[in-house]
Amino acid sequence: MSKKLITDELINERLEAKGFGEKQINDEDLAKEAVLKHFNVEFTDQWTNNADFYVYEESTADGYSVFIATYDQNSVNVNENVYYYDSDLGDTLEEHIRYSNGDEENPEIIYVDDLYQQFIDDAIVQLFEYLAERFEEEVIDELQDEGYVYDETKTEAGIINEEKMEKWKQNILK
Repeated sequence: MSKKLITDELINERLEAKGFGEKQINDEDLAKEAVLKHFNVEFTDQWTNNADFYVYEESTADGYSVFIATYDQNSVNVNENVYYYDSDLGDTLEEHIRYSNGDEENPEIIYVDDLYQQFIDDAIVQLFEYLAERFEEEVIDELQDEGYVYDETKTEAGIINEEKMEKWKQNILK
């Protein structure tokens, strides 16, 4: 009786079905779509009072630009919601998306005044890496539960390896 082997191709096939395989690694738009779909989040650049989170630029009285990231645009706390550098917004946005509570029928709405900001890409990269690693572990566990085993010459399939993920990060962060 031949063994059913866990291969990179098999893992990738299952990951792509979940939206986190090589196809998505190589396509920035597909990766972003997969992350936003997983967390049931939508971005908009159309101002609304009904957004769940707001990220936008404001000017100070003396003409400096600052960035606001808040749940309530009517109650901005300078110590917690105002950022001098937009590079700090990626972590804030990533955290909000990760812990959002949208669902398919009522997605979480995030207002961003400019949808082409680097901090959005930074957040998506962090979340894609997190989800790809998580789903890879899940796929391997599922395959093992189905009776698949690793080839003795390999210790781990590792389809979403460091090299591929680094290549993807470099492409998306250009």
